[in-house]
Amino acid sequence: MNERLENALVRHNCKMNVSVTELKRRCLEIIRRVEHNGAPVAITRYGRVVAQLRRPGPQHAVLAAKPWERLRAAGGKLLGSPGESVLIDKDFKALR
Repeated sequence: MNERLENALVRHNCKMNVSVTELKRRCLEIIRRVEHNGAPVAITRYGRVVAQLRRPGPQHAVLAAKPWERLRAAGGKLLGSPGESVLIDKDFKALR
């Protein structure tokens, strides 16, 4: 990693702090670092933390799943196929 970035990142409670200015300059490098080692990066403005960059957790994967996959993961049971309608054709005026 770039020595200048190493100097800009400060250890604080097992996290890394970086200023908004340094983040703008080294964005891709910092993202790769988070991706590689998993340690979150606190983004600071005037010494105050304003945001945090971290890997998505397992909850992110659940939210990205299809609705029927989330239902199964929650212990539910899907009684039809995912594309199957729960409505009866005669309920639609256009089909009469």
